[in-house]
Amino acid sequence: MKKVGLVVSLLFIIVSSSKIYSQLKIGYVDSDAIMKQLPDAQDTQKKLDAIIKEWQEELSKMEKDWKTKYDDYDKRKLVLSEQKRVEIEKELTQSEDQISKYRQDKFGAKGELFMKQEELMKPIQNRVFTAIQDVAKSNNYDFVFDRSGDMMFLYAKDDYDLTKLVLEKLK
Repeated sequence: MKKVGLVVSLLFIIVSSSKIYSQLKIGYVDSDAIMKQLPDAQDTQKKLDAIIKEWQEELSKMEKDWKTKYDDYDKRKLVLSEQKRVEIEKELTQSEDQISKYRQDKFGAKGELFMKQEELMKPIQNRVFTAIQDVAKSNNYDFVFDRSGDMMFLYAKDDYDLTKLVLEKLK
């Protein structure tokens, strides 16, 4: 919500401090809708879904195996020797660690899924971004926002870049 307020405030400052008599041309896109309707993105998403399904099945198998071993251990633990009980508990702990590591390696923040999404989706996202910029320039838009997710600039004319002025003010 703060971002939206910041964007609105920034636009107000830009509008009031720049060409008072000219009108800004502002547009928006819904990048989620674009990606859902783009055949390349749909094909790539299907590939990613297949990979996710395969990894989830493997994870489910590992969890099921662990559960089977644990249930067997739980039924027999009263009749097991102390040494055998410790040995099985150690194996169960190692299995839990392997499951956790697999989950993190595949689905974690820097896991294989993240890397695969970057690898497969980045070229498509770049194509969409370039198309947005081309449309904005050819139709003489001053600003273009993306309304899906966080509100963010996808295009802004260089005329409205206040970075240099702010840096000079800070010197």
